[in-house]
Amino acid sequence: MVTEPITYGTLYLCATPIGNLEDMTPRALRMLQEADLIAAEDTRHTLQLLNHFGIKGHLIRYDEHSKEKQGAYLLEELLAGKNIALVSDAGFPGIADPGEALAKDAIANGIRVVPVPGANAALCALIASGLPAYPFFFGGFLPKSKKNRREQLELWKYIPATMILYEAPHRIEEVLEDILASWGDRPICAARELTKLHEEFYRGTVSSCLAWLQEQGARGEFCLIIGQGTEAAPNEEEELDPLDEVKKLIAEGMDKKAALQQVAKKHKIQKRELYNRLLIEDEGEN
Repeated sequence: MVTEPITYGTLYLCATPIGNLEDMTPRALRMLQEADLIAAEDTRHTLQLLNHFGIKGHLIRYDEHSKEKQGAYLLEELLAGKNIALVSDAGFPGIADPGEALAKDAIANGIRVVPVPGANAALCALIASGLPAYPFFFGGFLPKSKKNRREQLELWKYIPATMILYEAPHRIEEVLEDILASWGDRPICAARELTKLHEEFYRGTVSSCLAWLQEQGARGEFCLIIGQGTEAAPNEEEELDPLDEVKKLIAEGMDKKAALQQVAKKHKIQKRELYNRLLIEDEGEN
C-alpha cells in the first residue's frame, strides 16, 4: 500500500494598503480570492476592503487578543492543507502586529510561508524623510508606560542608525518629550496620513516638532524618522595594567599566587614577570 505524502497548506502574508486603495497589488488580490481562509486583524475593516474589490472570502478574526486560540485553529487548518491569507489592518502583517506569531508557528511546523509585498508605512516615511536611509533601525511602537519607555529609549540611545518608530496620536507628544529628554534634540521627520489625501511630513528637530504638534494638533497615526545621535557611546572601562589587576584581585581577597596566575594567563605573559614587578613595587612602598 502506497501512502500519499502529507501536503500542508501555505500561509500567505499579504500586504494591504496603508491608506490609498490603489496600492493594492494584483498578486495580493489574487491571493485573497484564492485563499481558503482570510485571517484578519479586524474583520470589519478587511470586509470593507474585500467588498471594494468584489472579493468573497471566509474571514477569521486573528488579533492580539485572540491570537493564542485562533492561532492554534489556523495552524490546524494549514496542517490540514488549507491555504490562508493573513492580513493586518494596513501594511505588512507581522510588523508591529500579531501576524509575527502565526508566521513563526507555521515555520516551526514545516509550513510554507510566502510574503506578498505591498505598501509599508515605515519605508514610505523613511525614503521621503530627507534623513539617511541606511543604516536604519525599526523599533515599532515604544512601551506605553513612561518608565518602560524611558528604559527602552536608553537602551537604543547609541544605536548608530536612523531610527524608525510608530506612534498613536494620543501619545505622540509625551513620546516626543521622552525622546527629547533621553536622546536630545535630534533631527526628525514626522509623517502622518501616509498615502492618504491629507498626507503630511514635518521635517525639523524633536523640539520644533513638539511645538508644531501643540499648535496644529495630533491627528492620524504617526511614523517617526529620527536622525542618529552625534554623542558617542560611552567607552568600556579602560583595561587595567596587568599589575593593577593583580593588586585589585588581592585586595578583593584572592590569594597572591592565584591572582598572579590568573592575570598572567589572561594577558599571556610570564607569571615571573608580574611577580618581579609586584616585588619591586612593594619594595618601593616600604
